[in-house]
Amino acid sequence: MKTYQADEKGYYGEFGGAYIPEMLYPNTEELRQNYIRIMEEPSFKKEFDQLLKDYIGRPTPLYFADRLSRKYNTKIYLKREDLCHTGAHKVNNTIGQILMAKKLGKNRIIAETGAGQHGVATATVCALMGIECIVYMGEIDIARQAPNVARMKMLGAEVRPALSGSRTLKDATNEAIRDWINNPVDTHYIIGSVVGPHPYPDMVARFQSVISEEIKWQLKEKEGRENPDYVVACVGGGSNAAGAFYHYLDIPEVGIIAVEAAGKGIDSGESAATSALGKVGIIHGSKTLLMQTNDGQITEPYSISAGLDYPGVGPMHANLFASGRGEFISITDDDAMNAGLLLSKMEGIIPAIESSHALAILEHRKFKPEDIVVINLSGRGDKDLNNYIEYFNL
Repeated sequence: MKTYQADEKGYYGEFGGAYIPEMLYPNTEELRQNYIRIMEEPSFKKEFDQLLKDYIGRPTPLYFADRLSRKYNTKIYLKREDLCHTGAHKVNNTIGQILMAKKLGKNRIIAETGAGQHGVATATVCALMGIECIVYMGEIDIARQAPNVARMKMLGAEVRPALSGSRTLKDATNEAIRDWINNPVDTHYIIGSVVGPHPYPDMVARFQSVISEEIKWQLKEKEGRENPDYVVACVGGGSNAAGAFYHYLDIPEVGIIAVEAAGKGIDSGESAATSALGKVGIIHGSKTLLMQTNDGQITEPYSISAGLDYPGVGPMHANLFASGRGEFISITDDDAMNAGLLLSKMEGIIPAIESSHALAILEHRKFKPEDIVVINLSGRGDKDLNNYIEYFNL
C-alpha cells in the first residue's frame, strides 16, 4: 500500500533525509537511534499524555462554526488549537521534545522561532522542567513580535537575535544549528516545525498527530463518522498541518488542503508560496521544495504573518504536493486579514494570522452543502493584535 508517512531513512517519496555537515552527525544520529524507542516507552507515553491533559488542556474542542457554515453553505468545524496553553499547537511538540531531551540526559535547550509562538512554547516547557533555554530569533521578528519576546524572558529564556541575512526565521535557524554544532553533548535542539534533518520532520509530526487523533473521535461523536471530507491547515514549515493531516494521510477519500502565504501576490516577488514557486533543493538539512534563484540562492520569503515566511516547506508537504495527494492553495495578506476579521465578527474567535490564511480558502474554494470541512485553527490572535490594529486602523 502507498503511504505518505516517512520511511525509516526519513524520506517522504523523494523528499526528506539528513543532509548535514559531519559535525552534526553525532547529534542527529543519537536522536534517530532513540526517538521511536523512547516515544513507545509506557513511562514516556504516560507522562506525555498526562501533561497534554493537565498542563496544555487537551483535548482541544472541535467546534461547529454555525454562522460561518451558513454563510458558506457547508459544514465547517474548527479544531481549536488556539485554546492550548500558550495559545497555539506548538506546545504539543515542545512537551514531547523536552521529555525526549530529559531521557537523553540533555540539560540545555536551544530553539529557533519566527512569530515567537514556538519560542514561547519552548521557554514554557523549559521553565516547567527547570532546564536552561536559549531561543534564537531574527532581529526583525523580535521587533514585530514584542509581546512574545517579553513572554520568553518572563519564562526565564535568553533570547538571542539573529543579525545576518534577512534577520528572520531561516537566519534564526542557522544560528541555532551553529550553536548545536558547538555544544553537541549537553544540548538538545527543539525544532519547532516538520523541517530539518531526519528524524525531526517525523518526530515533530508524531508529537503533533494528537490533533488528528482527536479530530477522529470528536467527529465520530458529532457526525457519526471519523473522516471529514476535507482537512484544511495553513503551511509555513507545516507542523500544525502535519498534525491535522497525520491520521488521514493514507485515507484517499479525505481531501487534504494546505494553505500557503501568497504575501502580496504569488508573482509579486513578496510571497512565501513555496508550492507555486519552489524547486527541489536542500535547506536546514532536508531535501524539499524551496524558493530559490536559478543559481540556487535562497529567495527571501515574505508574509504579513511572521509564522509563514519560511522559504521552504517540510518534506511531508513537499511530497503531498508533488504526488498530488494534497491540494495547495496560496492566500494573499489581504485575503487572510479579511478572513481573520470575519471569524472574529461571526464566531467571536480572533485567530492568529497564520490560521486566518486557512480560513480564507472559504472565499476561494466551493464545498458542497453536505461536505464536512475541518479547519485547523492553529493559534489565537493575541500575538497579532498590533498587525490587525495597523491593517484595519482599529
